Amino acid sequence: MSLLVVGSVAFDAIETPFGKTDKIVGGAASYISLAASYFTQKTNLVGVVGEDFPVEFVQHLNNHGVNTEGLQVKQGEKSFFWSGKYHTDMNTRDTLITELNVLGDFDPIIPENYQNCEFLMLGNLTPKVQQTVIERLVKRPRLIVMDTMNFWMEIALDDLKETLKLVDVLAINDEEARILSGEYSLVKAAAKIQAMGPKFLIIKKGENGALLFSGKEVFFAPALPLEEVFDPTGAGDTFAGGFIGYLAKTGDISFENMKNAIIYGSAMASFCVERFGTERIIDLQQSELEERINQFKRLVRFNIGASLADGN
Repeated sequence: MSLLVVGSVAFDAIETPFGKTDKIVGGAASYISLAASYFTQKTNLVGVVGEDFPVEFVQHLNNHGVNTEGLQVKQGEKSFFWSGKYHTDMNTRDTLITELNVLGDFDPIIPENYQNCEFLMLGNLTPKVQQTVIERLVKRPRLIVMDTMNFWMEIALDDLKETLKLVDVLAINDEEARILSGEYSLVKAAAKIQAMGPKFLIIKKGENGALLFSGKEVFFAPALPLEEVFDPTGAGDTFAGGFIGYLAKTGDISFENMKNAIIYGSAMASFCVERFGTERIIDLQQSELEERINQFKRLVRFNIGASLADGN
């Protein structure tokens, strides 16, 4: 089933305790599209880059079955650039440089053949741009998934709340859930956020897994323990790509199937962090993905013995 991905296609420069890079390709839409491509071959991308962006990466996307007709190239301008340095715990980071460049006045143009998409994944952008995308679709998708961040909660909260009314699934981390809701308890936070519009809420907890909420129903998926974590930068977006890609592949948007999608998203994210940037998820083998899913199954499988009421 057709999937529309809207988000940043950009450059990153990253430093972690395990190394550093010069400018490499990043951006939410890059990670989301690549991850989703392992599940569906009907992914359409909307984004914007400058003339400095490498055509080789666009070709990588095309080779993965990603339609880049909606990727605007602004001649004479530069692509979005972010630079950051991670602390030793790999959960906190300092932003060193942010250059919006072409993303500063991004106007998302939806090509005609992108219309009638069944699934929409809104990567982290200004809430106004996310709302514009929804409004420009002639038919509402079956499922709209949205990512956002604490920055928009601080400077564009009213716009964010208006956009939340239009989406089905919101994906944020635990810190952002607490900021948006004003609640420390994630259960209370989930109830408040769902009251803002989204029927489903995903709360990402990094190396501690992810929670899925829908009304009173809750599902928890652990993160896979890994020997090496080089770069967590694109993990959340890769998770989102695996999640929405699996749903687009199966066409089932029930809570039960979203549990499966959470696991597939977590598996994709676990590959992403093993290398810098998109390197690890560009040439992933299907057999590797299947084995990683089996590792998740073994991680959570257990049998409960006799109940407490069964005597000694």
